Amino acid sequence: MEARSKLLDATTQSRRWTQKLVLILPPLLLFLLRTEALQGLESEDRFRTRENECHFYAGGQVYPGEVSRLSAADHSLHLSKAKISKPAPYWEGTAVINGEFKELKLTDYRGKYLVFFFYPLDLILYSPGIFYMELEYNVEEELSRSRSTFVCPTEIIAFGDRIEEFRSINTEVVACSVDSQFTHLAWINTPRRQGGLGPIRIPLLSDLNHQISKDYGVYLEDSGHTLRGLFIIDDKGILRQITLNDLPVGRSVDETLRLVQAFQYTDKHGEVCPAGWKPGSETIIPDPAGKLKYFDKLN
Repeated sequence: MEARSKLLDATTQSRRWTQKLVLILPPLLLFLLRTEALQGLESEDRFRTRENECHFYAGGQVYPGEVSRLSAADHSLHLSKAKISKPAPYWEGTAVINGEFKELKLTDYRGKYLVFFFYPLDLILYSPGIFYMELEYNVEEELSRSRSTFVCPTEIIAFGDRIEEFRSINTEVVACSVDSQFTHLAWINTPRRQGGLGPIRIPLLSDLNHQISKDYGVYLEDSGHTLRGLFIIDDKGILRQITLNDLPVGRSVDETLRLVQAFQYTDKHGEVCPAGWKPGSETIIPDPAGKLKYFDKLN
C-alpha cells in the first residue's frame, strides 16, 4: 500500500509539472522567437545601412539614396577594388597570345603603361544565323537583351590594329572577358568576314571564374558577363583612369591614346592638361602665378 501511495504521489506531482510546463512553454517559445526575429531584423537593418553607405568606384550605386530607387531588373555590380590613384587590383590568368596559351599577370607590365579593357563576350559565327557564345542560358535571349556582342570584335580589332601606336609610347593593351582561353582561340581562328578576329596582336585574357571582372567592378551578376570597362594603369602599377560604357556602345582608340599621352606628359613635366589636350597643345602650370600664362594665351 505504501509503495502504491508513493507511486500515486509521484504521478500527481509529474502531472502538475506537466501542466506548469504547458502553461509556461508557449509564452517562452513566443518570446524566444520574437527575440530572434528582432535580432534578425536588426542585423538586416545593419547590413542594409552598411550597404547603403558603400560606394561603387567603377559603376553601380553612387549615392546611398539610389538603393531604394533601383528595381530588381537593374544590373547588379560588385563593389570594385579598382580606385583611381591607388594600385590596380592584381590579376593573373591564361591568355591567348599570338595563337598560343600563356600565363599572364599584371606585374608583367611593370615599367610600362597598360590599357586593360573588358568586353562582354566572344562571338563566333559558324553559319548564317547560328552563333556560339560561352553561356549557360539561351543564346538568342541574351543577344536580344544585351544588344552588345556584335560591338566586341570591332573594339578588339581596332585596338589590335593600332597596337604599334601604343607601343611607341611604352604602352601595351590587354583585352579580357569571362570566356575561356579555348573560346578566345576559336574566335581568333575565325575569319573576320565571319565575325571573328582573325590574327590579333593583343592578348585575350580569360576570366572564366569572374574574379578579375569582379575585382574591377565591371561584372554584371544578372547577365553573367561584363560591362565595357577600360582601365589605364601607369608604369608603377597605379590606376589612373576608368571608363565604363553601357553595352551597346564601343570605345574610342583615339581617346584612349590621348589619355595615355596626357598622363605620361603630366608624369614627366608636372604640368596639368586642360580639356581636349593633345600632344603639342598648351598645358597649365599648377600654381596661382603659373596658370596665368595659359589663361592669358587662351583669352
